[in-house]
Amino acid sequence: MADAADLARALTEILPSANAARPFRFLLEAGGEAVAGGAVLEKRGEEADAFCVAVTEVVWLLPPPARAEADDEPLGIPPATESRGPISACPMDRHKVKRQRLDRICEGIRPPIGNGPMPARPLVALLDGRDCTVEMPILKDVATVAFCDAQSTQEIHEKVLNEAVGALMYHTITLSRQDLEKFKALRVIVRIGSGYDNVDIKSAAELGKALGANRYWLTARMPVIARNPRGIAVCNIPSSSVEETADSTLCHILNLYRRVTWLHQAMREGNRASSMEQIREVAGGAVRIRGETLGIIGLGRVGQAVALRAKPFGFNVVFYDPYLPDGVERSLGLQRMATLQDLLMHSDCITLHCSLNEHNHHLINDFTIKQMRQGCFLVNTARGGLVDEKALAQALKEGRIRGAALDVHESEPFSFANGPLKDAPNVICTPHTAWYSEQASIESREDAAKEIRRAITGHIPDALRNCVNKEYLLLAAQWSSIDPATVHPELNGAAAYRFPPGVVGVAAPGLPEPPVEGIVTHGIPSVSHSAPHTPSPGESNKLEPDREISTDQ
Repeated sequence: MADAADLARALTEILPSANAARPFRFLLEAGGEAVAGGAVLEKRGEEADAFCVAVTEVVWLLPPPARAEADDEPLGIPPATESRGPISACPMDRHKVKRQRLDRICEGIRPPIGNGPMPARPLVALLDGRDCTVEMPILKDVATVAFCDAQSTQEIHEKVLNEAVGALMYHTITLSRQDLEKFKALRVIVRIGSGYDNVDIKSAAELGKALGANRYWLTARMPVIARNPRGIAVCNIPSSSVEETADSTLCHILNLYRRVTWLHQAMREGNRASSMEQIREVAGGAVRIRGETLGIIGLGRVGQAVALRAKPFGFNVVFYDPYLPDGVERSLGLQRMATLQDLLMHSDCITLHCSLNEHNHHLINDFTIKQMRQGCFLVNTARGGLVDEKALAQALKEGRIRGAALDVHESEPFSFANGPLKDAPNVICTPHTAWYSEQASIESREDAAKEIRRAITGHIPDALRNCVNKEYLLLAAQWSSIDPATVHPELNGAAAYRFPPGVVGVAAPGLPEPPVEGIVTHGIPSVSHSAPHTPSPGESNKLEPDREISTDQ
């Protein structure tokens, strides 16, 4: 490949500088870094339009060559009188000669140009974040990654709504049916975390949008017609934060029993607790752990991790999860409760590790609180909607619940000033961070990017590892995958772009509009029957793609 400096110098020579009608920008890019002689070259071209020539890892924007005045005009060899000085009286002839000289420099390294416009990479958008540094190395060769940093779909740019094939998201944005209807090309959503109650997964499976029934384009190999795929696959990342969430849960449990937070506050307030009476007053409510009964609602990944951590402290661990197969309690050495009421009545501390859905909203309410032991502790690192905070605040004030530790809340971001817990005693609140560690954050983002990659290069939903609405998707008549043959390795994808409101990524003059990504239809995958999951303890069995939530993010 020709040296970048030679290419830049040759290009500079063919760009006339006198009497320019409009600015013309030249960008030489290789490996994600500008290498055009260490600078971006600014020149002015005499032509009103431009055309694009793609050269291995290099994109040039060139003014179109001048038309020959006669068919028999000689080409390829510059006249002997040519000099490298300023443009003389024959700028069009010099332009033509310099253009041909550049062609000779690039000979052998320019890829063949197929019929029709070159296919663009599929667009993948991070909806509610701005850091794509972890995702880019995994997706850069198969997709263009944009970030929106939005809190609602109203803040997402139209380009993303119209063209995004995949979406990555945290827990700070909600996608209802009305929100999902705004996306015209979306095929897969990956929740960076395990909880997916902020996505309407059933509507996603039903809302597959046509990618333009009459729009098609040609690749160098064959025409690809955009079909009407049905359904948007929704995936989660359930395993990356299991340890962090379980560790945080146990920290909250120990904190409630040993009252570390309140003892710290007393010290900050100047209470020295030097006498036995003062110690008894400050540390009142601290309880011995050995022999206490810990009740776990939902024995999924995190629930099991909490149980294994609690046993060495001396807890008697019981759990309620009616949809786990028989024998799980024996393999873990736990005691299984037949009903939710039994667990509430026999537990000294209750911790929640179940998913949030329409059936178990406010699972802990005034009625269930009255079934608990007097002076029970409550811990929630799952989902805020599982607990009625008004009922909890009243129970804390009345002493029916001795203390509570909440990492998740009904309204997030949480504020004591605006919530019902502002006057409640003996409550510890943290800002939905039980899932977080540097390692867990990176792992979850890597796993999410890999899931997007599997969706782009494979069959949906068969290629996906954690598709939570697969049962709904299999009801559709057709399934498709993004054809990897349509991905061109030269265009886009070398960096992450942000589309702020009112601004679209600037396209180069003369570049064709990126076409809609082609979809190749496939037959329906074989139906796999999984064990039923519980939407809510005590409720009838209904179709639910995933029962357990790792309470991360």
